[in-house]
Amino acid sequence: MNRRAIAAVSIAAVVAIAGLAGVARFSPPGESADVAVAELPSEAGETLALIRKGGPFPYGKDGSVFSNREGRLPERKQGYYREYTVKTPGDRTRGARRIVAGDAGDYWYTEDHYATFRRIRP
Repeated sequence: MNRRAIAAVSIAAVVAIAGLAGVARFSPPGESADVAVAELPSEAGETLALIRKGGPFPYGKDGSVFSNREGRLPERKQGYYREYTVKTPGDRTRGARRIVAGDAGDYWYTEDHYATFRRIRP
């Protein structure tokens, strides 16, 4: 291999590794990956209570399958995760806040529309 080919392969490897590092991030830098319900906005606690009760949910998309296409949550079979809206006061839309629930009773909170997640401690 010539130097140019070696440099191209090296750059591709660095880009691939950096991309994988981003996929594995569940929480923003400097924050704990876990969060207690009491540390979340009160609306998140309300949404979590509705999820555990089985509804009724205020938004038609609540309970729909969350595909985890970005790979920000642990890899599971399709249909394992469901998403629920966390109301944002003053926002007329669904906003960016969600709770994603796993079939095994694991819950994840995002306030930035799936860019980062924090696991909700039981």
